[in-house]
Amino acid sequence: MSKWTIEELKPGKVLEGTFWVNPVKDSGYRFRATHLDGRRAPKVVLCDDPRIRPGVPCLVKIREITKAARSDRGAVVVEFVKRQEMKLEGVYLDPVVSKKLQVLLESGLNILLDGPQGCGKTTLARSVADSLGMEFVFFNCGAVVEATDFLATVQVRASESGQPVMDFSKTEVLTALESAGENKERSYLLFLDEFNRCQESARNALMPALDSTRKVFNPVDNTFLMIPDNVQFIAAVNRGSEFSGTFGIDAAQMDRFAPLQMDYLPPLEEVNLLRTRHPEVGKSVIEKLVEVADVIRKSPDVLTGLSVRATEEACVYLKHPIFQSEQRAALADILKSSFCGRFQGRPEDPTSDAGVVWLLIEAQLSR
Repeated sequence: MSKWTIEELKPGKVLEGTFWVNPVKDSGYRFRATHLDGRRAPKVVLCDDPRIRPGVPCLVKIREITKAARSDRGAVVVEFVKRQEMKLEGVYLDPVVSKKLQVLLESGLNILLDGPQGCGKTTLARSVADSLGMEFVFFNCGAVVEATDFLATVQVRASESGQPVMDFSKTEVLTALESAGENKERSYLLFLDEFNRCQESARNALMPALDSTRKVFNPVDNTFLMIPDNVQFIAAVNRGSEFSGTFGIDAAQMDRFAPLQMDYLPPLEEVNLLRTRHPEVGKSVIEKLVEVADVIRKSPDVLTGLSVRATEEACVYLKHPIFQSEQRAALADILKSSFCGRFQGRPEDPTSDAGVVWLLIEAQLSR
């Protein structure tokens, strides 16, 4: 989105903002924000109203703009109007889970999103960051082997003499933590995806970062790095016997998080979401493919869940000019690849997982 100009922000204008504790202690204002109505403000936004809760969107009214002519000084001073509920764009979340999520974000607790693959955990975390004006930092834990891999990886290069030299290369996590320490006015959401795909011994390195100690060992300079207060951790896991290469999370590690259970969207919500994202696909066609997906997800004969990415992929096919004029006729062949292709075996083999899914698809499409 574009940045506000000074001319657009007039005293009396009511806008939405998400405020955080002001790191400048002697400024006279307890809270500060960087965005209004989702657009970056030209100056820092300040408010001192005790009714503001950090991380919770609220409506504010512009009271004055100080040093409007200066590009390097001044502020947009606002007054509190009312608190807003957190709004997440482009995702669906169960209303009760949504309220729990808001409470956890306000409390600054580490959050563990637990749900089937492709149910929207990453999309949810990214939407939270966008709605709260936070810097979103994605890190895939599946590449972590040693404890130090969370913060740095070893790269081997040739020196001028031709001898191999090992260098530390900072990960997204270390870069974000250092940036957070240098930019206290910004907030960071560190998303640890596939958290249980790295060994427990490696995850132990993060334990002090996730509890009240709030520090982690930095292998680059052999010192402990303090975790700034403007950093929020959200991790995501897939758990179940159908997942390979995953490791258990023990009680001590689980205790560092507040767990939130997620699931696939209700069919009506998935239809609405897909219609918004893919308006070129007919309503009845989307309803039918979501109906098929729902049957597969609920079938006791299918042990692995069907990702929401599968219904997204089907819509990408269907809206393409190649298929757009014959969406209903092409649906079976598209579902054979987009749905059955995510399971072991072949659709023609009824004894395989893919074969079972194909039988379910044929049964639903014939109705």
